[in-house]
Amino acid sequence: MSYTTQTQTSLHTSEKGGADEFLAFTLGGEEYGINILRVQEIRGYEPVTRIANAPAFIKGVVNLRGTIVPIVDMRIKLGLGSPTYDALTVVIILNLAGRVVGMVVDSVSDVTTLTAEQLKPAPDISTSFDSDFLIGLGTLGDRMLILVDIDKLMSSSDMGLFDPSAS
Repeated sequence: MSYTTQTQTSLHTSEKGGADEFLAFTLGGEEYGINILRVQEIRGYEPVTRIANAPAFIKGVVNLRGTIVPIVDMRIKLGLGSPTYDALTVVIILNLAGRVVGMVVDSVSDVTTLTAEQLKPAPDISTSFDSDFLIGLGTLGDRMLILVDIDKLMSSSDMGLFDPSAS
């Protein structure tokens, strides 16, 4: 299946209800969106417990009501400069196939509803995201969201968060 076919398939699977909701957030000055159904909660950044020998983008873990949650800083993972942790820094807690993961982003702006007409295939250009992890672009007037397939991104082998043999 070609990249274009994959993108079109991903875009058109959302047409069942006519619209999907996406959580909009910023990373390195760009606005991204993920399917709101993957979001468990949104929290402010808090100190984490570091894990020895973990990649730099895995900040550590937090105890979230008895669940140990790995925290991934997407700014480090995508090479978007030196991250700062301030009052706007947010952790999006994701529930992906029963696995809870936290994703650090610069800020969260809103939940946006996008219709099939507002979804466009992502251009085939080099970005910090591998194109396999992009669903497409969501257009809202002058605003454009880079839509990320968060399931594919977080379960990719280079993230090291999920054991593929455990499926």
